[in-house]
Amino acid sequence: MASGSWTLEIESSVEASRLFKAAVLDWHSLAPKIAPEIVVSGAVIEGEGSVGAVRQLNFSPALPFGYVKERLDFVDMDKFECKQTLVEGGHIGSKLETATTHFKFQPAAGGGCVLKVVTTYKLLPGAEDDQGETMKSKETVTGIIKAAEAYLLANPDAYL
Repeated sequence: MASGSWTLEIESSVEASRLFKAAVLDWHSLAPKIAPEIVVSGAVIEGEGSVGAVRQLNFSPALPFGYVKERLDFVDMDKFECKQTLVEGGHIGSKLETATTHFKFQPAAGGGCVLKVVTTYKLLPGAEDDQGETMKSKETVTGIIKAAEAYLLANPDAYL
């Protein structure tokens, strides 16, 4: 079985704590408000939003799949870091056996932060590793972060 990974680094002018809360921890609530053309709705469907919780994001026809369910595996509120696993939806069961994403927001020297994203995955037997899919995934994550950043810049009292 083939496995792979990709990494992405995104700079933001917003401080790490606010971007972490908005773009990762509360994305299921914020996304439908600021990116309704992509995320139609979202909710925590198991747990209370902490480790072990599962949330579902429902997408518009803009994406090639209707929804994803993600489980929160690890959260460090002090280091602005979390890890989540795709448990259903997306390409799970059609192309992917597993997929996990690790987000780490690091404060930048001149203010703002740098987000490091690492996604690892295992392909199902016979599935091809598609670089186009990887590029689309990176663009989607960048879009999420930039949408959250724009929202936070326009709403300086949000997610303090």
